[in-house]
Amino acid sequence: MKIHDERIEDVRTQFIEKITDNMNAFGVSTSVGRVLGIIYMNQKPMTLDELSEETGMSKTRMSQVVREMIDLDIAERVFKKGIRKDLFQVEEDYYQTFISLFTSTWHKAIKRSRTFEQRLLKTLDELQNVSGLTEEDEEAINELFHEMRDWMDYYDWIRRVTEFFESGEIFEHVPKKKNGRN
Repeated sequence: MKIHDERIEDVRTQFIEKITDNMNAFGVSTSVGRVLGIIYMNQKPMTLDELSEETGMSKTRMSQVVREMIDLDIAERVFKKGIRKDLFQVEEDYYQTFISLFTSTWHKAIKRSRTFEQRLLKTLDELQNVSGLTEEDEEAINELFHEMRDWMDYYDWIRRVTEFFESGEIFEHVPKKKNGRN
């Protein structure tokens, strides 16, 4: 290998490690970040075998990492005619990767919140219909209903922020830069 090839490979490796660090800063495991960086820098879809070889991870572990990436909506399985193995690719737009990563996390939080809200509202309704409540009990229940409304408003805001990002409207307010320009 020529000295230039080694230096180019070194820069490529540094880029992969920076992507790994950035993903880790966003709460994503280093394994996911590294695989994202490898596929991104490879600039074409890769098989589990190729990823296993590149990372040194077992194929089983690689399958888990790729499944996690698909769940985070930062990778997808693709078909390529003539190739029998599954291929995986990542979004090439950093901005879209950011949006996918965060909105998938926000969607999960919203879903968990809805379950919590339904359970708690049912409990509060049951409490409100208990006979013999004191004035203090009724006041406490009403305070909890008020808190629950604030909670639901907050999660509605998260839902709307998610839509703001997913629709691309965010870029009307905070434009992407292309080649160092807005």
